[in-house]
Amino acid sequence: MSAPLFDLNFQLVLIGSLLIGATGGLLGTFAVLRKRSLLGDTLAHAALPGVAVAFLLTGSKALPVLIAGATFSGVLGVLMIQFVVNHTRIKADAALGIVLSVFFGVGIVLLTHIQQSGVGNQSGLDKFLFGQAASIVRSDVQVMLVLSLLVLVTVAAFYKEFKALIFDPDYFSSIGYNARGVDLLLMGLIVLTVMVGLQAVGVILIAALLITPAVAARFWTDDLGAMVWIATALGAISGATGTWISTLAPKIPTGPVMVLVATGGFIVSAIFAPSRGVLARLKRLRDNRLRESRHHFLRAFAELAEATGRQSELTIAEVSGHLQESERTTAKTASRMVRGGWLERCGTGVCLTNQGQVDAEFVLKSHRLWEHYLIYRSNLKLDHVDRPADDVEHILTPEIVAALEDALREEVVDIATPESVHPTTSMGETS
Repeated sequence: MSAPLFDLNFQLVLIGSLLIGATGGLLGTFAVLRKRSLLGDTLAHAALPGVAVAFLLTGSKALPVLIAGATFSGVLGVLMIQFVVNHTRIKADAALGIVLSVFFGVGIVLLTHIQQSGVGNQSGLDKFLFGQAASIVRSDVQVMLVLSLLVLVTVAAFYKEFKALIFDPDYFSSIGYNARGVDLLLMGLIVLTVMVGLQAVGVILIAALLITPAVAARFWTDDLGAMVWIATALGAISGATGTWISTLAPKIPTGPVMVLVATGGFIVSAIFAPSRGVLARLKRLRDNRLRESRHHFLRAFAELAEATGRQSELTIAEVSGHLQESERTTAKTASRMVRGGWLERCGTGVCLTNQGQVDAEFVLKSHRLWEHYLIYRSNLKLDHVDRPADDVEHILTPEIVAALEDALREEVVDIATPESVHPTTSMGETS
């Protein structure tokens, strides 16, 4: 069964879902980085009494009227959060929870009153709890389009201010900007974003559509601009795909499917993202373990070569005995190093290649240099420094080794300096 691509109702729902997903991903990026992930959930719940009051005052269930009431209520919720945080000792997360609970409780009471008044069934206000994308009409799409464009234009105009507010609010304030005002503007845009998605996704799930695309995008990049584009695209794809799936299975509601698709995108990102994903992390851990075992082998080879005077060939048994590990483990490490070009087979044992010789000298130098640094700079005894040096030598770079050499060279100069020049400097103390 194919989706009715040329059906007007499907097209309206599709456009509305695209706008909701894209706007949610766009503003969700700033909400997540600003550590306001729960703000969308709080504002969605805070909007519910505004919807009910707007209906009670006007008797109209037109989307512009209901969104106006929801926006007023959401802005009131934002101001209450700011008031509680600024004038009490209550933290932001507790303030969010308080506002969410109070406003949602008031909204449920008002909705119950409306239903008991005899007009509840005709009002259709219950769709704001769980969403009803299928009820979107042309006028609703027009309202969503206006709000989405307003959000987009404002973000484009204040992008630099939002970026500075997120990453360095103290500097932002120090150069003369009103950080609190910009923060309120950002929360106001989040209010509008929540209002855009209330009808399709509902109070309960709108926070997921606001947060999930942004969190998924965070796995793919460290750049704010790229994260904004990725989150916006993921949100739009979630909206369009959710609409398509719910059309293929008419009994499945659109809003929850949109959220589930966004969650699927998050799972894929969490697993397969190239630098932050689970697979990438597992690969880094594996590479680190292999590098450590290679460094241990190279250092053991170099130390044995010094002790025995045999620079060419050593057996696996000799190296494993020096490392105090099984010959099987040492043999596996040696096989990997042969494939990697650090070792080559020599008779009954192995010997270092040119690259292996260079790396072995560097690892041994790093280990001993760090041992000396710990002894002379940290006042550690000789028998207490081997393990810390073991842990650090694998991450020392040539630049760090050069810096250590300079530091120790300065230490030698300080030790040789007469006490009259440096009366408080002694061996093992920092000059």
